[in-house]
Amino acid sequence: MMGLFGKPARLEEEETVIQDQYDDLPTLPEPPSSTVIAAGATVTGTLRGDGIMQVEGTVEGEIDLKGAVIVTPTGLIKGPVTADVIRLAGRIEGVVTARERLLLQKTGSLEGDMTTPTLEVEDGGRLNGRSTMPPRPQAGYQPMSRAEEAS
Repeated sequence: MMGLFGKPARLEEEETVIQDQYDDLPTLPEPPSSTVIAAGATVTGTLRGDGIMQVEGTVEGEIDLKGAVIVTPTGLIKGPVTADVIRLAGRIEGVVTARERLLLQKTGSLEGDMTTPTLEVEDGGRLNGRSTMPPRPQAGYQPMSRAEEAS
């Protein structure tokens, strides 16, 4: 007896049994997507999304990312940048908000104001602007509402 595509029916049954064994396994989470703005390329506009963005070229506009922005030594961003983690080895000209951490590497330069709970500056890194460092949220900490405070 022949199955689909000329395979013996018995072989198709074995493939079905094997596949059924894997259907019950939990799926792995999707890895964060990664975007690279290549050296020599210029992107103009607003970039929003999730994942990791590596800027080797030039971005003229806003970046708003849930994830990480990595600016390599050849990278330049002209505009506001918001991300969970920002690693700066190139140059940013604009307001920066790192929700978790900002690492300003020895070749990095930030021309603009920044807000982050954790700042690490390597010897040689340059920050020209105001810095605001809000307290890092504690795990499990929930601020009380005014109604709870009053009671």
